[in-house]
Amino acid sequence: MNTGPPTTRNGAPSIRLPAQRRRRVGGCGHNGQVLDATDLPSSSLDPQVARSLKRDADGLVCAVVQQHDTGQVLMVGWMDDEALARTLTTGRVTFWSRSRQEYWRKGDTSGHEQHVRSVALDCDGDAVLVRVNQVGPACHTGTTTCFDGRELTAVVTTGGAAS
Repeated sequence: MNTGPPTTRNGAPSIRLPAQRRRRVGGCGHNGQVLDATDLPSSSLDPQVARSLKRDADGLVCAVVQQHDTGQVLMVGWMDDEALARTLTTGRVTFWSRSRQEYWRKGDTSGHEQHVRSVALDCDGDAVLVRVNQVGPACHTGTTTCFDGRELTAVVTTGGAAS
């Protein structure tokens, strides 16, 4: 039986708040997780970065993954604070899987790793741009990107001239 202090998923000490400061997070695998004083799930994410994020109802931000040297958009995934913290501190991209309700690091099973070159927060704080060096195809279907061969018919304009 473990008699030590409770820990978070990444092994960091977990601090329990007085009952009146606790609330539960709904959805996306965070059910039952005790929140900290800022009403955010505990993580190792820098508090200043955490305050800048605007999360969806499930506590997630959209992560757009782009090949660093070509600018090609490879895929989109979802991150919570802990996934972003892992991405920023390990050099490998980590996502929160909405379907499996667990963290996953791109390439751990396929070998198609994403090595972080830079991470930027968008102007609204509700998305991050992760520039990577992609090893192998980015898509689980085997295509270079998750968008290859999936173009939709759209009206194309030549507008955009400066006035």
